[in-house]
Amino acid sequence: QVQLVESGGGLVQAGGSLRLSCAASERKFVSRAMAWFRQAPGKEREFVAAISWSGTRTDYVDSVKGRFTISKDNAKNTVYLQMNNLQPEDTAVYYCAASNVVPIATYYYSVNEYPYWGQGTQVTVSS
Repeated sequence: QVQLVESGGGLVQAGGSLRLSCAASERKFVSRAMAWFRQAPGKEREFVAAISWSGTRTDYVDSVKGRFTISKDNAKNTVYLQMNNLQPEDTAVYYCAASNVVPIATYYYSVNEYPYWGQGTQVTVSS
């Protein structure tokens, strides 16, 4: 069983930055695709960014491309989401997610492909 713990959320003004962290509890972390999703009030959970377990492949939802960067440190069992130039529409609860063990270059966009989730961390961007 993988346990994920997010941190780093908070309140920031538009144009500001935050870095979210997600620490995983197990060594197989290195063999799992990781992703960040977010859920705003009244909306479905949406894909934000994903990274292959090798760290060599990443992808983002169009609305955050050029502003957010996903990365991982396998030695620390941690994945990060650096968020720059935050906008009010980025306000949501952000969730870290881990896949089952997958091939080196794989990641997914669907919530259904990630069986392990953190508790979420609130990001609020004021205008």
